[in-house]
Amino acid sequence: MGAIRLSLRSPLSFVLIICATLVDAALAEYRRPNVVLILADDLDVAIGGMVRLRLLFSSCACGLLPLLKYKCTHEGGFGCFVASPLCCPSRASILTGKYPHNHHVINNTLEGNCSSQAWQKSEEPGAFPALLQEHGYQTFFAGKYLNEYGASEAGGVEHVPPGWDYWFALEKNSKYYNYTLSVNGRPEKHGQNYSEDYLTDVLANVSLEFLQHRSSKPFFMMVSTPAPHSPWTAAPQYENSFASVRAPRDPSFNVHGKDKHWLIRQAKTPMSNSSVKFLDDAFRKRWRTLLSVDDLVEKVVKKLESTGELDNTYIIFTSDNGYHTGQFSLPMDKRQLYEFDIRVPLLVRGPDVKPNQTCQMLVANVDLGPTILDIARYNVSKTQMDGMSFLPLMNGNRGNGTWRTDILVEYEGEGQNITDPSCPLLGPGVSECFPDCVCEDSYNNTYACVRTMSPSGNLQYCEFDDSEVFVEVYNLTADPFQLNNIAKSIDQEVLEKMNHRLMMLQSCSGASCRTPGVYDSGYKFDPRMMFGSHSLRRRKLRQALK
Repeated sequence: MGAIRLSLRSPLSFVLIICATLVDAALAEYRRPNVVLILADDLDVAIGGMVRLRLLFSSCACGLLPLLKYKCTHEGGFGCFVASPLCCPSRASILTGKYPHNHHVINNTLEGNCSSQAWQKSEEPGAFPALLQEHGYQTFFAGKYLNEYGASEAGGVEHVPPGWDYWFALEKNSKYYNYTLSVNGRPEKHGQNYSEDYLTDVLANVSLEFLQHRSSKPFFMMVSTPAPHSPWTAAPQYENSFASVRAPRDPSFNVHGKDKHWLIRQAKTPMSNSSVKFLDDAFRKRWRTLLSVDDLVEKVVKKLESTGELDNTYIIFTSDNGYHTGQFSLPMDKRQLYEFDIRVPLLVRGPDVKPNQTCQMLVANVDLGPTILDIARYNVSKTQMDGMSFLPLMNGNRGNGTWRTDILVEYEGEGQNITDPSCPLLGPGVSECFPDCVCEDSYNNTYACVRTMSPSGNLQYCEFDDSEVFVEVYNLTADPFQLNNIAKSIDQEVLEKMNHRLMMLQSCSGASCRTPGVYDSGYKFDPRMMFGSHSLRRRKLRQALK
C-alpha cells in the first residue's frame, strides 16, 4: 500500500495540526516553570555589597548588577526592600509573604518567635513552600533557615518543616566550619576540612546532586548561603583577595547622625582609628566569602543548562537584609531604618524576563512568596499573604498604574536588661555594643516606617515607639544618603497623611496591605482615623514636632 500524502488542504492534516497544538498546550501546562531562590545573608546593595559581583562580570554587556557568569543578558534587576532589617523576621517574611506584625517573628530569639513552636504551628503550614508542594512541586532546601532552627526547645534538628521533600538545614546561625546540618531530620556534623566541610561548597554540592537526581516534577530549590554573614571565613583560595579594598567612604561614612534617634546620635564621631581598621578588614572578608557564592551560582546554572532545564527555570538572587560599615559612625550591623540596611539586591533570570532591565517599581521581600506561587500557576488570591506578585513586572508590564507606591518596614529593638560593663554610662537596655561604647541596638530602637516610591514622592517616614514618638523623615530624591531629617520642616499635611498611612499599614492584613498609598490617586485620607485609640500617640507626635 502506498504512503498517505497529506496536503495543507487535507481535512486530516488540519486534524493532526489541531491535535499537535493541543498536545503542545497540554505539555506546556504540565511543564510548569522551575524556581531557584538563592538567598544571601547580610548582603547590602547600597554601600557596595554587589560591586564585587559587577567587577567579576565586568565583561558582560548586562544591565545593573549582573548576576550570572554567562547568558547574563537574560536577567532583570529590581530594587527590593525588606520588611524588617534583621535575619529571622526578614526570612519569616520571605517564607510567609507577611509583614512581621502578622507572622509575629520580632527578633532572632526563641522568645521573639524565631523558629519557635508557635511559629511552627501557626506559620509553617501556610508558608509558600508547603503550598508549592501541595501544588505538585518537588521542593529542596539547603542552608540557613531561621536563626534558632534546631534549638532543643523547638524540636531540635529532627523537626523538618512541612513543605520540603529534601531538607539540608543549618542548625542555628551562619557558620562556615564546625556546624551541624539537619539532613531530612537526621543530624550530620561537619568539622574544619575545607574539601568536605566548607558550608558554601557543601550547599553547592548537595544542590547539584538534587538537580541530577530530581524527579520529573517541576521543582523549587532554595539555597541559603552563610555569606557574607560573620564570621566572614573565606575559602582558602580566596583568603588574600581584595587586599587593598576599603569600606566605601560615602557621604554618610563616619559622620555624626544629627537629628536622628538617640541610638544613632550616641555613636562616637569621628570613629577611632582602630574601629575604622576593624570595619575595613571586615568589609574585605565579606567580599571574599562572596567569591564562593559566585562559584555556587555558576555551578547551579551550568547544571541547569546541562540537564536542559535552564530555559524553563526562574533564578532569583536576593538577601535577607542589608548591612552597614561605618555609616553615621556605626561600626557594623543591620537593624536600622536607613537604605543601607533595608534595601537588598534582587536579580532575576527566567522565561520571558526582559533582558537588561532595571525595574524601579517598589518591590519588597513579602512579594517573593506570592511571585513564586504565581510562577507555579497557583492562585495567590487563595492565600492570606500581604505581598503581591511581581511576575508581571518581570515580564515587562510595569503595572499600568496599578502597582503599589509604598511598603511597610518594621523592627522591634533588642536590649539587655543589665548594664553593659564596658559601657556603664549608657545604662541598661542596649545591645550589640562595640568598642568605644557604640551600641547598635536598644529596646527603644523600635520603629515602623512607610517607604514611598512614586513619580510624585520618594520619601521615608518613620516613627519610633518610645516616650517621645521620635520621627524621622527623608526626601530620598534630594537627600539619597539620608543626612537630613526633615520631620520638622516638611509640609504638615504630608506629615499627617504619612502618619495616617503608617497606622493603616501597621494594622493591615492580606489585601488591605495593598491598598492605595499617599501618592496614589485612590488614596482616601480620613483624619478621624488619627485619633481614637491613637490619641495619646498622636498628641506625643504633635508635641515632638513643635
